[in-house]
Amino acid sequence: MAKAKTRFFKPSDTSIIGMMEDAIKKYWNLSSVTNYATDESYTYADVAKMIARLHQLFRRLGIEPGNKIALCDKNNAQWTISFFAAFSYGAVVVPILSEFNKEQIQNIYNHSDAKLIICGSKYAKDLKARILNMGDFTMKDEPYAIDMEAFKDLQPDDVHYFRERPEDLALLSYTSGSTGRSKGVMLPYRSIWSNTIFVDEILDFIPGDKTLSILPLAHMYGFAFDFFFAFHVGCHVHFLTKTPSPHIIIKAFNEIKPVVVVVVPLILEKIVQKQIFPILRTRRIRALTAIPILREVVYRQIRNKLYAALGGNFYECVIGGAAFNKEVEDFLRLIHFPYTVGYGMTECGPIIGYEDWHVFTKGSCGKVVNRMEVRIDSDDPNNVPGEILVRGTNVMLGYYKNEAETLETIDEEGWLHTGDLGTIDKKGNIFIRGRKKTMLLGANGQNIYPEEVEDAIMTHTIFEETVVVQRGEKLVALVYISEATLNRHGLTHDTLLENLNVYKRQINSYLPPFENISDIEVLKEEFEKTPKRSIRRYLYK
Repeated sequence: MAKAKTRFFKPSDTSIIGMMEDAIKKYWNLSSVTNYATDESYTYADVAKMIARLHQLFRRLGIEPGNKIALCDKNNAQWTISFFAAFSYGAVVVPILSEFNKEQIQNIYNHSDAKLIICGSKYAKDLKARILNMGDFTMKDEPYAIDMEAFKDLQPDDVHYFRERPEDLALLSYTSGSTGRSKGVMLPYRSIWSNTIFVDEILDFIPGDKTLSILPLAHMYGFAFDFFFAFHVGCHVHFLTKTPSPHIIIKAFNEIKPVVVVVVPLILEKIVQKQIFPILRTRRIRALTAIPILREVVYRQIRNKLYAALGGNFYECVIGGAAFNKEVEDFLRLIHFPYTVGYGMTECGPIIGYEDWHVFTKGSCGKVVNRMEVRIDSDDPNNVPGEILVRGTNVMLGYYKNEAETLETIDEEGWLHTGDLGTIDKKGNIFIRGRKKTMLLGANGQNIYPEEVEDAIMTHTIFEETVVVQRGEKLVALVYISEATLNRHGLTHDTLLENLNVYKRQINSYLPPFENISDIEVLKEEFEKTPKRSIRRYLYK
């Protein structure tokens, strides 16, 4: 089981491909990657043999180190094998989110100058590209296929991979970001190396430990922490190969019992808000928690239940990728749940901030990680929010074919301008105060951070999702409430509308006057989201 590790671990190999090669040789006979739904499984030796076969195919196709190979499919073991084959060959990997539509996939393939795309059959249809099917590794419209009979007798001593230079391009990661326009983030080998050994520095894993991959592999958060580091230390990685429902996720957690849980806030928030808060608000539980001795018993039972729901075998739950609901975080701290909140972005491959859960400061997103620096662009960084600037080993090379945006994002001194607003306390804890691009300006010049208003709105469990927008000088709360939630609260759509003014007064009582909302609008459908389940805020006005 994973546990905390003494920091400032010194890796013996500064080559990330070399570290991958060593892992394959060292853990040759251990289980490596498994498709949870079908139980299709590969050992490290199986992965090595598939890599050798794909390398043979790449050579037949005329692909050379430095060429780009795109990947597109839902999370599965074949995706990881395809990645390792391209990566260890010295190709630049272009992961494409499977949630992108056909036009976006085509545009990214074209823009990246990829020589080949390895993808599932559903993504290959109508795609104008050189295509290798990720299922059976046959070429579409070409007489080439992987030779499954080759390299059956491959041994660890036969494994020798490409050796990179730290500053060379390794990954070209496209993300829609907050603007809705994809940008190709150029990540060098040093960034992937630094992010991988970061986990070595903070956690101690035992070969054979199990992990569960939920987040998209084509997104850096899911790639780096759900998958790549786990493979590197000999873990057995399980993939939910279909879009998971809450029921399937809980079932998988209980069966696999991962040694660390990596999630976006939405997963934990839904469990707490829908399954735990309603229990706490019953008359009986309120009576019990009013008595100090019994309160601790109730909280301990709830903590144990939540811990068991996530497998009951993890060192800590790492939360990242979006803002964390304040009420839920306050509750997790109250019951002493082992959670921590990290901070990162694709442009840093992704990690910027982290702290072990034992010493994590509530409301923060940890301290700046090793090999990175952080600075707040403010005259009073402890108290007055300013843009968060970072630089160091994790930082990207720039945006592919977009020098203007690169120069706008990375200044002459090497500081990457994150676009996030924050403060930093005297102990080095980073606090996110909002997005620079989402910050609103009040009528009297006040800075309004919509995330803070949204936290106040979400204290009402009737609201499932919300985005606060500015119209003129007024703030309007857009909210979504499902029929199931209305039924659970004994409301109809008409009675909900009758209660909106009551909710508005209650919400505004928690906020300073300049952050008061003037209206609540109920949407008929959920907010549109990115693949990592963040709301696409730019779509709502």
